[in-house]
Amino acid sequence: MKTLVYTVLALCLLTCSTQKKDFNTSPMLEYTGLLQAQGITSYQYGTHTLQTEDALYALKSERVDLDEYIGKTITLTAEPIEGYPVDGGPTYLNVIGVK
Repeated sequence: MKTLVYTVLALCLLTCSTQKKDFNTSPMLEYTGLLQAQGITSYQYGTHTLQTEDALYALKSERVDLDEYIGKTITLTAEPIEGYPVDGGPTYLNVIGVK
């Protein structure tokens, strides 16, 4: 019986110590610029773009309906998406909110 208890305890400890820590460490930043619907692009990611004074950003959002802001200058809160930019495209942002 002791062996069974120790085996179960060891398996629990082993499982707990190897679980992936899925903490979001991406910085949340604010960006201000003109939001536009994205057309056909060579880089093929994002649904909208934000043109700031300094740069163009590709955007996506599961929280905000970006279509509501097309053609407007807005300030948004977003986090960079890992693995981008690619193919000479812009930085890819996940929009969390719009002010």
